[in-house]
Amino acid sequence: MRVYDSPLLKINASTDDGRVKLDAEGTLSTLAKPVIKRINRTFREEKPVHTDEDQIIFSTWLPPIPGEIFKRVIAAQVAPLLKRRIPDQFSIGITMNCPNRCIHCGAADILADPELTLDEINNAVDQSIDLGSYLISFDGGETMLRNDLADMVYNVDKQKAIATCFTSGFGLTEDKAMELKRAGLYAMRISMDSPFEKEHDRIRGRTGAYRDAIEGIINSQNAGILTDMFVVVSPENIDHLPDFYELAAEMQMDEMSLYEIVAVGRWLEHEDEVLNSKDISRLESFQKEMNTTTEGPRVTAFPYFMGPDQFGCFAGRRWLHVTSAGDALPCAYTPISFGNIREEKLKYIWKRMSGHSAYKCSAKYCMMRDPEFRKNYIHTLSPEIELPYRIDRSENSQ
Repeated sequence: MRVYDSPLLKINASTDDGRVKLDAEGTLSTLAKPVIKRINRTFREEKPVHTDEDQIIFSTWLPPIPGEIFKRVIAAQVAPLLKRRIPDQFSIGITMNCPNRCIHCGAADILADPELTLDEINNAVDQSIDLGSYLISFDGGETMLRNDLADMVYNVDKQKAIATCFTSGFGLTEDKAMELKRAGLYAMRISMDSPFEKEHDRIRGRTGAYRDAIEGIINSQNAGILTDMFVVVSPENIDHLPDFYELAAEMQMDEMSLYEIVAVGRWLEHEDEVLNSKDISRLESFQKEMNTTTEGPRVTAFPYFMGPDQFGCFAGRRWLHVTSAGDALPCAYTPISFGNIREEKLKYIWKRMSGHSAYKCSAKYCMMRDPEFRKNYIHTLSPEIELPYRIDRSENSQ
């Protein structure tokens, strides 16, 4: 089927034995080949979440294949060839209220008074979809504390984007899960910091957090929502990856997503306690090993996925995050604001961000791991400056 069609480039998708394959034709096909080859290699070598006669769900981070939303995925991959940038994923903080006090919380310094209203959130989501976003993520704080979350999910144009949600599991009851399913939620990301109850509760700063996560997983699955175990990997828990996977497989989860701990928020003073290059290689090997098996959930390791051998850092290039106070950041872990959605349209903020000297070029790996970037944009902040720090518009590249 044709998944992208322009005068200069046409891309087709076919399926073979449960695997997707793309091919390109047209004037720009030569330029597109490296991207197509990289995507095809992933499709060929790694297992999908689900496949049947009608569609393939490769990951909870991607819409079903084929489909109208998947065409937007391809359009986002092609955009850089045409000198355009699209915020593939738009995440938005809907509250800072949370029953947990996670020791690594990246949003701990964000103040939201008042927090975004339902209308403001819906309007921002609509604007992001107009920019080309195909993945909408509702983030927190604890998202389940917003009684109007289902209204936000319902508002997402399901012909153009998938709606996903992060949660610790707190408040994710059977009724809440069913309500979100009816509203059209595509995937639920339930965060786990340890496969062991006592340790998970310690990191979360609250007894009972582990049980909330387990019950949330069960309720999400019973509602028919794709369910992802979201793990923030640190030097403290990287040795427990097999234990995490065993738990995810035992609970028959659809995916296990791995992100790296970032020295920001409550972890700002722990720059020496982050992952190193050897750790990132371990995540790469773990993803590849688990995804060659036919059983168990799919694994997506973002430090590898956003590394030099894949797509590089997405922040400010393919990711756009808005806090519950309305500030637009390159990603949820980069405390630098390029504007506020209460003051101007998202398209102007995105243009400013993607054209800024720090983000207009590609980056081989997470920029928050780059000492030079942190020196220029994080450590220069005085204690009196509240995060997120707002970029001076005069700093933009022309």
